[in-house]
Amino acid sequence: MSLTGVSVPTGILFPQSLLDSEWFAILATFVAINTVMYAALAAVKVLPKLHRPGWLRTRQERGETRSIHPDAPR
Repeated sequence: MSLTGVSVPTGILFPQSLLDSEWFAILATFVAINTVMYAALAAVKVLPKLHRPGWLRTRQERGETRSIHPDAPR
C-alpha cells in the first residue's frame, strides 16, 4: 500500500481553539511542574550521598562525656 497520493498534514495535532483553552493551559502547567520535579528527584538520586560532618552532634549523642576519663572521646 503506497501513501504517495495521500496528503497528510504534518505538525497539526490539535485545533488552535483547543490549544488556547484555559484547561489545556492548566494541564500543560501541571505536566511542566511534574517534569521538573521528576528531573530534580532523578538528579538527587544520581548524586553521591552527603554525610553529616563529625563535629555536628546528633540528638542521641550526649553533650559531655560520662567516662571516668575526662579526655575520652564522646
